[in-house]
Amino acid sequence: MEDKRKTRKVPTGIYFLLAVILIFIVLFFIDRTGAKESLKISFNIAKTIIPILVIVIAFTAFVNYFLDSQKIAKYLSKESGIKGWAIATIGGIISHGPSFVWYQLIQDLRGKGMSSGMAAVFFYNRAIKIPLLPMMIFYFSLKFVVVLTLLMITASLIVWKVMDIINK
Repeated sequence: MEDKRKTRKVPTGIYFLLAVILIFIVLFFIDRTGAKESLKISFNIAKTIIPILVIVIAFTAFVNYFLDSQKIAKYLSKESGIKGWAIATIGGIISHGPSFVWYQLIQDLRGKGMSSGMAAVFFYNRAIKIPLLPMMIFYFSLKFVVVLTLLMITASLIVWKVMDIINK
């Protein structure tokens, strides 16, 4: 007879953590001063990273609590028109971090009705980086940056339509 009790899977991150701790213990016996120094550096890095992680987790919880992904996907569906394009464009421009971080969210939204074109618009407009605009203006001139930014935003209209045609 099969055991019907639920078995709990141990997250693979636990194995990694245990391996790191074990390696550290071994290295501690080999080189105590080096191990102490590396532990001190690790704590300094943790002091820097932990406040950022707390902010990111709080922001994510806030967004998950107040924003309904079903509603967002509705605003980014094929029927959303220019309003959806504007939302995807603004979302792409203001989003930060590496693109792969956004893949899961966009996949979830696509599963709830977001069009392929809107996903493409979002990723296309991520190339516009607000924090980097001043440096770009310094190197290339205000006129160049304004024209390039407007062309990129306008080109995302074409990307939107082409992607929706391809994915019909």
